[in-house]
Amino acid sequence: MLPPMITISPAFDPDGQPRKPGALCIGAQKAGTSWLAQMLGQHPQVWIPPFKEVQFFNHRYIPEHQRWIGWHYRNKPKEIRDRHVKREVPMPPELDAYLDGLTTGKMFHNHWYKRVFAPAPQGAVPMDFTPEYSTLPDEGVEFVARFLRKAKVLYLIRHPVDRAISQLRMNLRREKRTPETLADWLKEIENPILYDRGDYAAYLPRWRRHFPDMMVIPFGRIARAPGELMDEVEEYLGIGPYPYGNLGQKVFANPAGLKPPAEAVDALTERMAPQLDFLAAEFGPGFVEETR
Repeated sequence: MLPPMITISPAFDPDGQPRKPGALCIGAQKAGTSWLAQMLGQHPQVWIPPFKEVQFFNHRYIPEHQRWIGWHYRNKPKEIRDRHVKREVPMPPELDAYLDGLTTGKMFHNHWYKRVFAPAPQGAVPMDFTPEYSTLPDEGVEFVARFLRKAKVLYLIRHPVDRAISQLRMNLRREKRTPETLADWLKEIENPILYDRGDYAAYLPRWRRHFPDMMVIPFGRIARAPGELMDEVEEYLGIGPYPYGNLGQKVFANPAGLKPPAEAVDALTERMAPQLDFLAAEFGPGFVEETR
């Protein structure tokens, strides 16, 4: 199934003035940022770039991301154009020019970042949905706070064990690998990549120091009370109510299979104990269950 078509509203202004985003959506991988982007992308008072993830601050402060960010900006415009071809929908010339303008010449300087949000309609909140910003070092978050002094921040989190298992399954599918034995599974959960994006004990305090009113969204609420959650998001962003379509639809859900054995899950839970303790101490014991 093809992903949703990118549409350009009549208010898309190819000659709009460069501007900063009014909000960031960051968080752990596999914690629901794509779902939230699908919802807010429907709202006329929100504007999200057609490639969703801008990857600006991590390009500057996490050098090891730069290589795959280059791939992101080569691949996403092609993906958008190919999608129009497959659906036999003409590519809006203003969208074509916008993509060309952002991916040619010098990129990732401050003015380039503001140009990303230039087409946003006046009165709409431009948003940067880049989950990877959650892992910025101290100096990176400091820079964000100076550069985007008035921005609101939404941080999505998911139960540390569930999130790591979802990421592991995704990675195994991408790499076309299947662990055969318990020893194989135990080796997989030693991979440090599973722990970096879910290190709430390190990342949440760092962001809250600079954005004390940051909205922390537990993943479990997406399934249990999506309408109520979107009401709270609207209030936080200062936008009006909207009748979202497909509120209960999962985005990029993991297919069945590739489930680690109970012994591997137990070992992973033990490894994640400090994160579980942190969340319980920070938000209360019930909050941990809300993230499931």
